Amino acid sequence: MRLFSVGAGTPPERAQAQPAEHPSAPIPIVGPGVGEGIRVPLGETGFDTFPLMLGAAEFGWNVDLETSHGILDRYIEFGGNAIHTADGFSGGRSEHIIGQWLRSRGRRDNALLSVRIGAHADNPGLGSTNLVRAVEGSLTRLGVERVDVLYLDATLDATTNLEDTLATVEWLVEAGKVGALGAYGFAPERLVEARILASAGYPRVQVIDSPYNLIRRQAFEGDLRLVAGAQNLAVTPSHALEHGFLSGRHRSKSVASRGVRGEQLRGNLNRRGTKVLKALDQVAAELDLPVAAVSIAWLLAQRTVVAPIVNTFAAEHVDELMQGAGVALSRAQIADLTRAGN
Repeated sequence: MRLFSVGAGTPPERAQAQPAEHPSAPIPIVGPGVGEGIRVPLGETGFDTFPLMLGAAEFGWNVDLETSHGILDRYIEFGGNAIHTADGFSGGRSEHIIGQWLRSRGRRDNALLSVRIGAHADNPGLGSTNLVRAVEGSLTRLGVERVDVLYLDATLDATTNLEDTLATVEWLVEAGKVGALGAYGFAPERLVEARILASAGYPRVQVIDSPYNLIRRQAFEGDLRLVAGAQNLAVTPSHALEHGFLSGRHRSKSVASRGVRGEQLRGNLNRRGTKVLKALDQVAAELDLPVAAVSIAWLLAQRTVVAPIVNTFAAEHVDELMQGAGVALSRAQIADLTRAGN
């Protein structure tokens, strides 16, 4: 496995790449124990993010506290700063685990903390009362005073009056409890409605999370991407590795069945999935990179994508994932990967 690092004096922005034998040679990122890594603007939020967000969907569910903290430690060691969770992940246990880690490591001031709300059993939906309660609950579990980016989850609630929701968010922002506003599960027309309301003074949606990867493309590569581009929204796609399938570790039904995401993994073991893995293998061999890193690099090459959200089960997998943020694929490689997933 190739790991990339730069010297201790390297500034937080993307380091200057050294001459290499291949046009797609990895751009160095900060290595373990060195300090801050790459930072890119998160759209127009005013926040800067590492171009890979660490997702915490498995914390407290398939990953215990000690392992979760080890994953967070490894991500930070490699220069990461963006941690993403949701109030519905493991019934709030994911937030508790992150909160314990923030306190024990003293990392709150250096972390970009984003939370998706709207799916917790106690405060479902985006109605004003439940929205306030959900945010307060997340802040308590995390042990923080502010969520940097609040994603509104519309998957369980697409009918609540959006003006009422944004008016509540405005109060939360003014109270210092929320920094910037994001959206998850919003249809393109809903985002257009939100922008119209923003022109009247309500908080503006500046970030969107849409499940997107080499296998799962149709929902995003249409009107949603057009709206994201037109509104200059930062896209932080979740399911970046499609439950681990795009890491290349699950290539047979017997292997896929052993995982906690067996059903989803088996569903991709078809002709199209095999073609995608073959294309990933080819590029990974050309660049001497893990398959997971190439999957991340393809996402980062897509228009409007700023920082994919990636979940993992083990600290050693973080090493592979972080390499995806430090490589620029050639046009030919991007085209080959895209064609394989068509």
